[in-house]
Amino acid sequence: MEIERKFLVNEIPGDLNRFEYHELSQGYISTFPVIRIRQWDDEYILTVKSGGLLAREEYEINLSREEFENLQGKVSGNIIKKTRYIIPIEDTGLKVELDIFHGAFEGLVYAEIEFPDVETAEAFTPLPYFGREVTMEGGYSNAALSEAEDPAIYLKK
Repeated sequence: MEIERKFLVNEIPGDLNRFEYHELSQGYISTFPVIRIRQWDDEYILTVKSGGLLAREEYEINLSREEFENLQGKVSGNIIKKTRYIIPIEDTGLKVELDIFHGAFEGLVYAEIEFPDVETAEAFTPLPYFGREVTMEGGYSNAALSEAEDPAIYLKK
């Protein structure tokens, strides 16, 4: 079960280079149900997600590079490219996944926090650099971004 909240980011924290980060590229074979392929640095992953916004089922299968490349031909829509920084939240055991988008979504930045349960998610107080919460706005899911005809609309806060 994936339980997460998502926020636009008003200000990128300074000195991001001190945090762990990963380069991601992902595309969607289907957005309903969500079937995604993702390159995470040098790893390749097929993900299937159930419906839902705050909480949903998620299954991942590792792929070989060859399998990933074969599936790329099945992807439709925008390819999502981003750098993901993993920022620990002191004394909580939680981590912010700060996504800085590239390509068609250059300028879009948002933060996701995964939670162990719904109660912890609902009790979470957003950090000072977080902007508007978009958890319940399905248009901000990566699947929705992949289908966006005008990526520029996401760059307006």
